[in-house]
Amino acid sequence: MSLRTKDWWPNEFKTMVALGESTTAGGWSSSPERCWVPVLAALISDLQQNPVKCINSGIGANLISTKSPQYDASGKPAATERLEKHVFAHSPDLVLVSYGLNDSRSGTPLGLFREELTDVVRRIQEATSALVVLLGPYYAVDFKRGGDLWGLGNLELLYEYNEAICQVAEIEQCLFVDILAANGETDWMMHYDLVHANDLGHRIIANAVFQVLAQNCSGLSLHTKAIEHVAPRWRDESVLKADYGH
Repeated sequence: MSLRTKDWWPNEFKTMVALGESTTAGGWSSSPERCWVPVLAALISDLQQNPVKCINSGIGANLISTKSPQYDASGKPAATERLEKHVFAHSPDLVLVSYGLNDSRSGTPLGLFREELTDVVRRIQEATSALVVLLGPYYAVDFKRGGDLWGLGNLELLYEYNEAICQVAEIEQCLFVDILAANGETDWMMHYDLVHANDLGHRIIANAVFQVLAQNCSGLSLHTKAIEHVAPRWRDESVLKADYGH
């Protein structure tokens, strides 16, 4: 292992919970299995001896806090209200927290969002031994969909939220996934509503999270490192040399 890399999780993951908004819940993948949450679980399970249990706790129009200005119009309960039932009750060892798009679109002050996200992270860390991963906000194009209550954001503000989430992750000792960078501002990864990810976007989100986990959690290598000593040598170099030799 590189001396520059901290090993955040040396064991296989047993139970993962994704806490977040509508894209976390699956909007608008073409089927439940194509949402980034189960896709990520499949990637993790493929590299482990035992599959990870996956709980998707995404809720559409969800906000970080009851203090958010549009809480009454949101998909309740807010993140700060639902930790006991939607996270702690599952005894997770991996928790993915994905907020920012709805709060930025509905006028939650960035300072308030940061404070409430910090509270969510600290409560998870106090109640569980889970590795916490914070996702930056999803890329969006249409900031007017849903009416005036949800039309207060813009792309510049999303990047401000992204930086704030990154800073919270650094201070609170969490991993951070830059979803905006993974998307690369490509509209073709969007559903036609220009707010949610399509199947391609969901795949990219899952890949981005998995890459961060793989680069920081040696537990994902345990099974492959064990079987590499006994796996059959399936490559036949003599055939390759015969096909491509002079």
